[in-house]
Amino acid sequence: MSNPDGTVNAPAADAALVAYVLRLGDDALIASHRLAELVSNAPQLEEDVALANISLDLLGQARALLTYAGRAEEQLTGVLRTEDDLAYLRDENQFVNCRLVELPNTDFAHTIARQLLFSAYAYELYGTLVGSADETIAGVAAKAVKELDYHREHAALWTVRLGDGTDESNGRMVTALEAIWPYVDEVFASDDVTRTVAEAGTGTDPASLRPAWDTYIDGVLAEAGLDRPETPPLTGLAGLGGRQGVHTEAFGYLIAEMQHLHRSHPGATW
Repeated sequence: MSNPDGTVNAPAADAALVAYVLRLGDDALIASHRLAELVSNAPQLEEDVALANISLDLLGQARALLTYAGRAEEQLTGVLRTEDDLAYLRDENQFVNCRLVELPNTDFAHTIARQLLFSAYAYELYGTLVGSADETIAGVAAKAVKELDYHREHAALWTVRLGDGTDESNGRMVTALEAIWPYVDEVFASDDVTRTVAEAGTGTDPASLRPAWDTYIDGVLAEAGLDRPETPPLTGLAGLGGRQGVHTEAFGYLIAEMQHLHRSHPGATW
């Protein structure tokens, strides 16, 4: 998407920015919804509150990003889609979140493993986006990176607690990491969208975040007495994944539940 002289083509950069912000918003929205499913079902009352707070942090990020994606898209198409339109009126294959965040809450260890791997990635990502040339992205990132620092610390503490706990908790954490690890590589995959926003200075090429993520995750796993899983990465249909709208079977059920009320009562307000 670059010109022959190496500069970024402006219309292509604008389209890539919309696609990029939509990915960020979808990641936060779906991660938030998965945690919201556990409210009143966490293993401890205190954990109910903690997961609800993390879910609300992510929802706040999602609202800001989806609103911005809709307005930026309007500049290109002349058609405005609000945050509600984007959250509740898109079909499954129109969501571009990574598949990692949509994996189900099989048990508490799965929730913690998913949160650890995602929040460590998101922390590194938003740490770079603080310096984005796009003022809105930089503003969202400045607030989000502080929240994500807590999110990854919370997940890391639970990972150590479960991994270094009983044989039962250790075994469940091992099983959870092996189940979720194959979805990690997709998070760090580069494509035309990420390369274009990186060239424009508005976004980050996710591949550049992997070394710092590896160092952090390896440190947590070592403290927890857990080994890095050796399960190979998964690819979606024909090599496509969540960024191309190809999702897991569990995602269809998530979308159906998340959108049920809005689709059943169009235009309703509280």
